[in-house]
Amino acid sequence: MTTQPDPRPLFSRSLDQIGRQVAAVRPDELGNRTPCTDYDVRALLGHVVSVLRRLALAGAGTDFSEVPGVVVGIDDDGWSDAFARARDEVERVWGDDEVLDRAVDLKWATMPGRTVLDAYTHEFTIHSWDLAHATGRLADLDPDLATRALEVLPTFAPPETRSAEGTFAPVVQVPEDADTYTRLAAYTGRHP
Repeated sequence: MTTQPDPRPLFSRSLDQIGRQVAAVRPDELGNRTPCTDYDVRALLGHVVSVLRRLALAGAGTDFSEVPGVVVGIDDDGWSDAFARARDEVERVWGDDEVLDRAVDLKWATMPGRTVLDAYTHEFTIHSWDLAHATGRLADLDPDLATRALEVLPTFAPPETRSAEGTFAPVVQVPEDADTYTRLAAYTGRHP
């Protein structure tokens, strides 16, 4: 038995936040560019749904390699429902306390479930900013989630291991007094 905190409440907050962003996207915004250079809003929504599906399968100990990195084929007005269904499955699987301390294979790393949820909490936090930035809803973001992400991301993505081809590009310089989401975006290599 571990004494580490349960990561699920913070993970749930990050899903609440990105869920609000997903629900707010209008069909006419689906072609908007996002700070993720490979994604417009539609592709980013497809990536978010994909990550949830993969995370549910990984937590269940099932191979998720058949789930594409970006889910396609969702109707323009169906993203909120697709997100909700994928979230329900993630929460069902990860609601089992045993998953938190079991080794979870993500293909690129094997980690305790607690660490996996912590990492994905921060992925959904930054993708919330990506969606908010692309759709003009930055005021709707929880600064505490960004602060927490900035505290732990150096463990998951230290600046010295970055390259232009990696998951995170090199850190972008921003003013020291920049708001927390601007600093988070810059830390992950985005150009706020």
